[in-house]
Amino acid sequence: MTSSASSTRPAPAPTEAIRPVAQVPDKPSLEGLEDRWGATWAQEQTYAFDRSATREQVYSIDTPPPTVSGSLHIGHVFSYTHTDVVARFQRMRGREVFYPMGWDDNGLPTERRVQNYYGVRCDPSLPYVENFTPPHDGGDGKSVKAADQQPISRRNFVELCERLTAEDEQQFEKLWRHLGLSVDWSQHYQTIGARAQRVAQTAFLRNLARGEAYQAAAPGLWDVTFQTAVAQAELEARDYPGHFHKITFHTPDGERVIIETTRPELLPACVALIAHPDDERYTHLFGTTVTSPLFGVELPVLAHPAAEPDKGAGIAMCCTFGDLTDVTWWRELQLPTRPVIARDGRLVPEIPDWLTTEAGRATYAEIGGKTTFSARAAVVDALRSSGDLVGEPVATQRKANFFEKGDKPLEIVTSRQWYIRNGGREAPGRDLRGELLARGAELDFNPEFMRVRYANWVSGLNGDWLVSRQRFFGVAIPLWYPVGADGEVDHDHPIVPAEATLPVDPSSHVPAGYTEDQRGVPGGFVGDPDIMDTWATSSLSPQIAGGWLEDEDLFGRVFPMDVRPQGQDIIRTWLFSTVVRSHLEFDTLPWQHAAISGWILDPDRKKMSKSKGNVVTPMGLLVEHGSDAVRYWSASARLGTDASFDPQRPTQMKIGRRLAIKILNASKFALSFAGDSPVTLDPAAVTEPIDRAVLRALADVVDTATESLESYDHTRALEVSETFFWTFCDDYLELVKDRAYGREGMDPDAVASARAALWLALDVILRLFAPVLPYATEEVWSWWRDGSVHRAAWPTSDVLREAAGDGDPELVAVAGAALAALRKVKSEAKVSQRTKFASAELTLDAAQHDRVLAVLPDLRAAGGVAGELTLVAAEAGPDTVGVTVAGDLLPAEPKR
Repeated sequence: MTSSASSTRPAPAPTEAIRPVAQVPDKPSLEGLEDRWGATWAQEQTYAFDRSATREQVYSIDTPPPTVSGSLHIGHVFSYTHTDVVARFQRMRGREVFYPMGWDDNGLPTERRVQNYYGVRCDPSLPYVENFTPPHDGGDGKSVKAADQQPISRRNFVELCERLTAEDEQQFEKLWRHLGLSVDWSQHYQTIGARAQRVAQTAFLRNLARGEAYQAAAPGLWDVTFQTAVAQAELEARDYPGHFHKITFHTPDGERVIIETTRPELLPACVALIAHPDDERYTHLFGTTVTSPLFGVELPVLAHPAAEPDKGAGIAMCCTFGDLTDVTWWRELQLPTRPVIARDGRLVPEIPDWLTTEAGRATYAEIGGKTTFSARAAVVDALRSSGDLVGEPVATQRKANFFEKGDKPLEIVTSRQWYIRNGGREAPGRDLRGELLARGAELDFNPEFMRVRYANWVSGLNGDWLVSRQRFFGVAIPLWYPVGADGEVDHDHPIVPAEATLPVDPSSHVPAGYTEDQRGVPGGFVGDPDIMDTWATSSLSPQIAGGWLEDEDLFGRVFPMDVRPQGQDIIRTWLFSTVVRSHLEFDTLPWQHAAISGWILDPDRKKMSKSKGNVVTPMGLLVEHGSDAVRYWSASARLGTDASFDPQRPTQMKIGRRLAIKILNASKFALSFAGDSPVTLDPAAVTEPIDRAVLRALADVVDTATESLESYDHTRALEVSETFFWTFCDDYLELVKDRAYGREGMDPDAVASARAALWLALDVILRLFAPVLPYATEEVWSWWRDGSVHRAAWPTSDVLREAAGDGDPELVAVAGAALAALRKVKSEAKVSQRTKFASAELTLDAAQHDRVLAVLPDLRAAGGVAGELTLVAAEAGPDTVGVTVAGDLLPAEPKR
């Protein structure tokens, strides 16, 4: 799908902004270009967004805000380069590019980094300390163990988070500038900043007012390490070692019913035994009861189609709650709730009131307060002693749900949380799932095959979006709750702030009509202690970056945005949640296009990530190879395609550096022919067949590259441009350089033709490479043109086709093959290429004869034939070029 907007900046006239005399350095070099041009771009505001442009003239980018929790890695450079190529291309196409940068400050990684860096931990019960000095400064590279961390107030903790993220952001910006991102640095935001807080809280309150946000006490996934609820999108299934235990339940008439479980410690939470309705082994038990071993609780035996007859014994105990299947059974069969796992991952210490037998209460007293691991061992010992354990436990690997940042299996804990409707459950009066699937069908995915990931995710949702988190550094849930005269908190009637007062922090701000001394007392209020999930804020990145609520003029010029670039792994989180928020608030998609990057893999083909510890930090590579070379490596990979990277073998970066250097040197060579005269871009001066041919071939490249970039295929655009450039250097330059030098006796029109073609081609080549190699192209552009190549118009093929006329686009390749054949003879004779033939014959396929005849003078000069160069047509394949040497090879000429 091509971009919907046309160019709004007209292409310059051929001679526009060309200097009277080209100023070419003696020894062009890539070294130092990043610092020099970075400073120039900043000073001249080359990439500043012109907010007077209309929405039709704007191309707006919903730039991913990187997580500020340490350092960027090479994977970031990879994907952000893809976005920058798009931004630079669209800017040259005449669009005013809105290209902001955000910093994703809030979230668990930042909290953990602050704890380790400053040696503190948050205790919301503590008072705020003015001018607090942390006990440790992580600038020495050492982290502080959890046991040694000093407890501080939430407000002090948040201030330290803000301090450290500000330092990290400066380092991130420095790297992005060195890479050459054409970001407008005046357009930036933080996901924890006041603007972001206001946007997130306003959107949440409007969701609440429309019935799209709701609070519920329900079973949910809980990470016992981080002490927070976890959403479905944050799950990661991993293998986890365990044991199968065969446990005996008893019917009133003495029948033994054996189940298999990996979690015997949940026996006191058991509420039923469940089998498949068609399982003949257990149909006689449906509607009856059994008694649990050790705890003596009478339990119903029920049927449910989700039971698996071929798994274990075919009958399972339903506990509240062991896994998500238990939740389904509990909800659909309307079973009682008997939780025994607390938020800290231990069994609750108090004996549950549903345990009524003396033996059962005594058994629970032995395991209450223990970790699940210790309780499991104790229960197995007790089952072994009672005779209710059949055989010994059998080792197994089971799949368990983990928080993506955690290292312990998640528990299912009943707690009060906030949700936003996302189609995972039936929404009153609407088919929200169907609406969001339709939005996905409306969005242009690049590459197209990524679309199915969105559809599969939405179709597979089994619950609404859990947005509350039990953490400290983030956007607060902007609500308070009244406290009744009896001291009970009324969660069903939240106190809602006016939008004009946002942002608010309920832990320190007071609701209208109350005073601070009423906090937490009967007849007073309490603040909601939770914050929003980080995705609940970053899902509003188009609104935050675009100035919603505070700069409606800007927002009207940039929203809905044109493109969301992002990684494939967060389609289910960031992409989907952003679609949800925009659909609910504006009834539209947040952007037209989604550009999905692949992953960077390490040499073992594993995804690079900070959590896996296999990342490569990029600054050393940028310094060693140059930013253009690293950008070339990034742009060589298509969207949606994973790329492996071995820092010990950076082959693509070396190729990119060679390309950037060649652009400098080839450009110097081409511009040298002007001498002290001005470079002119005159299509009418191109008269020779080979000159017309090269421009005709370049015209085709321009069309292909343009179409590719419009379709978000930057790799194809780079591929065709690079292929042409090396042919241009290796064949065309070599063929015409003698004519371009204007040797004595040469036809002045033929000389002018070569020079005009070289300069016209150079003008286009620089612009074709500018999105990928911004430093080398800007350097060359500055030698002979005013202004920046990055504000020049993207090339079109019109001028080239005018100059090329009926030029043959295949002629350069054919002539190049003939030149290569002449040079091969010299190589095989082990003589210098400056050695001349006394005379020579070229044997060619008849179809190529007339083509080569058209470039015979240039071929004779480039091939070093002192005498006559004769072409002989032969009946052979089209790739056959033969050389017959007539006479002796003459002595090599001295190098000029």
